[in-house]
Amino acid sequence: MKNTISKVKPGSIAEELEIEVGDKLISINEKEVKDIIDYKFLMADEEIVALIEKADGEIWELEIEKDYDEDLGVEFEDSIMDKARSCSNKCIFCFIDQLPKGMRETLYFKDDDSRLSFLQGNFVTLTNMTDEDINRIIEYKISPINVSVHTTNPELRQKMLSNRFAGNVYERLVKLSRGGIKVNCQVVSCPGVNNGEELIKTVEDLYKLHPSIENVAVVPVGITKFREGLFDMTLYNKETSLMEIEGLKKIQEKYINEIGYPFVRLSDEFYVTAEVDVPTKDFYDKFDQLEDGVGMIRIFRENIKEGLGNLMPNKKGSFTLITGTSAYKEIEAAAEEIQKVNTNIKVQVNPIVNNFFGSTITVAGLLTGSDIKKQLKDDELGDYIIIPRNILRAGEEVFLDDVTVEELEKHFNKKILICEYTGEDLIDKINEYSEEE
Repeated sequence: MKNTISKVKPGSIAEELEIEVGDKLISINEKEVKDIIDYKFLMADEEIVALIEKADGEIWELEIEKDYDEDLGVEFEDSIMDKARSCSNKCIFCFIDQLPKGMRETLYFKDDDSRLSFLQGNFVTLTNMTDEDINRIIEYKISPINVSVHTTNPELRQKMLSNRFAGNVYERLVKLSRGGIKVNCQVVSCPGVNNGEELIKTVEDLYKLHPSIENVAVVPVGITKFREGLFDMTLYNKETSLMEIEGLKKIQEKYINEIGYPFVRLSDEFYVTAEVDVPTKDFYDKFDQLEDGVGMIRIFRENIKEGLGNLMPNKKGSFTLITGTSAYKEIEAAAEEIQKVNTNIKVQVNPIVNNFFGSTITVAGLLTGSDIKKQLKDDELGDYIIIPRNILRAGEEVFLDDVTVEELEKHFNKKILICEYTGEDLIDKINEYSEEE
């Protein structure tokens, strides 16, 4: 079923050729289509011959002339047309190992698949790949890919990933670099393990592969209340967060002078925990590391500042904004700015303590519907409740604990508005759902 077509896009080549839902793509230019990477690579030719198996078993051979970057315009029942590869590591910081029992089965799946890295931005460790897999990435120009490095120290990486084959990451990064593959790197920093001087050494090693390695994001380890029987991990505090910020400043300044940007950046959690302000807009360049929580506060401020001029003065309304405890002060400051511009708009911000995973988890993206239900039950809420999009499962209106947005709306008898977590559409949502005075 992996090559079975589940959707035909209107106006596409597939629709024109009467390809239908339920048909199967067998081959392109006489080469078997094994997965989505094969499909994208083989579709890059301007002239192709596609073999399609119809629902009744009839085989169609279709000769197609098209633009270089044009595909058939179909989607498949499985997004990668293959079974996703699971992770073979037992990382000392793994968040999935810290989940409670009884959650949705898919949440426990640890993927480590370069195809998902290319298509969806997932991070891979490169430990689950053969040399042939690396060669295929280079041959097919699967770029960029996101790699969880954590450390370039071979012995330490083997220990952190609990995998005796994990120590060759730098060799593989060198090979990808020489093959012209662009790489984004991530480090989960664990105090007393791979931080401080180890972190600086890792960054310096990775910088040697610039510009193939474009940037490095450093995020702090997260610990839930379900962390039992695992490696004894320490959380970052104000002092150690500040130490990390100050420790990287020297090489960041060096890289800014050499290439125009800092190359390595810490996620916003470090600055919030250290109780210091985040860097300027220029520091984050194009905000390419937002998915790692790098620059979210700064881009949120910029978007609110730009959006305030669009706030309609003749409107009135009341809104409740939901956020995690770490972003509360920032969201509260934005709410105050909105209310200064239009005093008839009331915006209250409710920080939700993460009782589900434990209070040490402070980001909005890991909040659950059940915690929101419990903590807002006695509060006087606005006419509308606003939640950030990254609080929900990708592509669905479902929280991590399987509570749906619809269920929450019925519970509070309030319309829930879903906004981008960067705040770019917050003012638009307030304008749209406010009333004329």
